[in-house]
This record gives sequence, structure tokens and C-alpha cells, in this order.
Amino acid sequence: MAPVVAQPPVPIRKKLVRRAGPDRSQTLRRAVQLAFFALNAWIGIEFYLFVRYYETGGRSVWAGRPPGVEGWLPIASLMNLKVLLASGQMPRLHPAGMFLLIAFLAASWIFRKSFCGWLCPVGTASEYLWRLGRQTFGRNFRLPRKLDVGLRSLKYLLLALFLYAVGGMSVPAIRAFLEGPYGIVDDVKMLNFFRFLGLTGGTVVALLVVASVFVQNFWCRYLCPYGALMGVVSLASPLRIRRETSLCIDCGKCAKACPAALPVDKLIAIRSAECTGCLECVAECPAAGALMMAAPRHRRVPAWAMAAGVAVLFLGICGMAQWAGYWRTDLSSEIYFRLIPHANEFTHPR
Repeated sequence: MAPVVAQPPVPIRKKLVRRAGPDRSQTLRRAVQLAFFALNAWIGIEFYLFVRYYETGGRSVWAGRPPGVEGWLPIASLMNLKVLLASGQMPRLHPAGMFLLIAFLAASWIFRKSFCGWLCPVGTASEYLWRLGRQTFGRNFRLPRKLDVGLRSLKYLLLALFLYAVGGMSVPAIRAFLEGPYGIVDDVKMLNFFRFLGLTGGTVVALLVVASVFVQNFWCRYLCPYGALMGVVSLASPLRIRRETSLCIDCGKCAKACPAALPVDKLIAIRSAECTGCLECVAECPAAGALMMAAPRHRRVPAWAMAAGVAVLFLGICGMAQWAGYWRTDLSSEIYFRLIPHANEFTHPR
């Protein structure tokens, strides 16, 4: 008698139940992204005019210093947050940056890493760059797994170094740093870096732009310590991308759409610090109810709730800081006239 050979199980083909109506989550998300990008562009123009006014000795168009520029000073914001937690006292310089950091951390804690997926202007620019690459060359590239994992660790190493440096500073040392000439004009020095970009800096920026065209979110994925901080905080978020296996048809479209290259089609819930809550995977899923952003007890969280929640946290925390009088850096014009024209002469205190 011939031996009986076991046949591999035939995969069960699930019937596709299409969802009703088009998914508009990405239209909403991009509207939020572009609105925040425009806000940052307006802040940048106003800050440039502010700097030029003091550089020219008051002979150019006057503009006030926009407090929102401090959102681009994450190290100073971390320093001020430590001062607040350690001493209970509000910072005198760059307070807006601290409140912006708190708002972004709160958004990432509640709504996943939503700062990166919904607000960050660098993340928005990076997203449009890789989409340009896909449209131009027909695809984006993913690095080999071992190289990808190794490079991803870089942003967490950078974050650890910054946290170690700030954590090792005493409150008096932080105040001395921020209230010294370098700390007062660190925002101006940041602007001047891009205004007077040298060969080395220009080459690095150009390489990052080119890499972002070919590899999805190259800067965000491998090098951004700010995004790493938001990702670590997002691990405590009550929200998860969840897959309902009984409704999933195993088409794999969700995994292909994920900018973070997460295996959405293989997992029940996404807990990774790399998930930005962008809902790209949900938008691509053709099966009704198979994939969703979910709160505890599997309650669905729609895109409009994500957008509204992020907006309420951002506007609410920043508005509270303004109402309480802890938003603006209050320095005299005399100080700015004296320091801003010589901003590049000040070196980092050791």
C-alpha cells in the first residue's frame, strides 16, 4: 500500500466585504499638515524680519519676535521643562518652546506619535519628498533589514545623549546657559545656520533631501531624536491600530502602505514606537471593519477625532500659556540691538 502523503492545508479564501464610501482620512491629515506647515512658514518669515530689524540697527521693517519659533529649539525646551519640574518655577526665557514641547508630548501620549504624522513640518516635507520619488521613479527603496535596524537605533542614541546632557545639568547651570548671550540668541544662530549655509552644511542638507526622495522618511526614520522622544512617549498611548482577523482578507495592502514599514498585516495590534498614527494603512484597507485606530475595548477612533484631539491639545495648552502670561520671552530692544548683530560670534559655553 502506498504511503499517505499529508496535503498542505488549503488557505481559506475570505469573502471581501467592501467598506461603504471613500476613506477621507488622508485628505484630512494632509489639510492639518499643510495648515501647520503654513503656520511655521509664517513664523519663519516674521522671525527673519525681526532679526533683520535688529541687524540693520532699526532701518528695516519692524516685526515682533514670534514665540512659536521656540518650537525649533528642542534642547532649550527640554532644559526649561527640567527647570519647571525640579524647581516649580516658570522659565523666563523661551517659555513658549517648553509649552509647545508639552503639547506635542501630550498629543503623542494620547494619539500615538501624532506630532510626527499630523503636525511636524519636517515630517510633512519628508513625506512629500518620498512621494515625489515614488511618482518619479515608480517606487521607494527599503534598506536591508539589518542595516535598517542599525540605522533606526541612531535616533534613540542621539535622544539618550541629549537626555543625559540635560539631565546632568543643575537648575542654576541651565539658567546660566539660557540667560547668557548664547542662550538668548540661540534661535538667531539657528536661523543663521540656514541663511549662511556653508559647503559642509549644504552638502549634508542636500544628501538628506536626496535620501528622502528614495527612502521613505529617511530623516524621521533614522536620525530625528525629537521623533524618537515622541515615539517613546507614544508607547503609553491607549490607542492602537488593530486588525480584526475574521474580517481581514490578507491582501497585504496595509503593510505596503505603512510609511514606517511595519508588518500591519501580520499583527493584531500595532504597539511599535515607529507608528505615527497617520492612518495610511487604514485608508488602504479595502475590507470593512478589518483595520482601525482603536481605543480600549476596541472602540473605533475616526480620523476627525484624531485631528480634533491633536488640535485641542495644541491650541489649548498654548492658549493657556498665553492667557497665564507664560508665553513670550520678555527682553528689551536694547539687548537685541546689542546681541543679534553679533550672534555668530557667541560660542557654546563649555
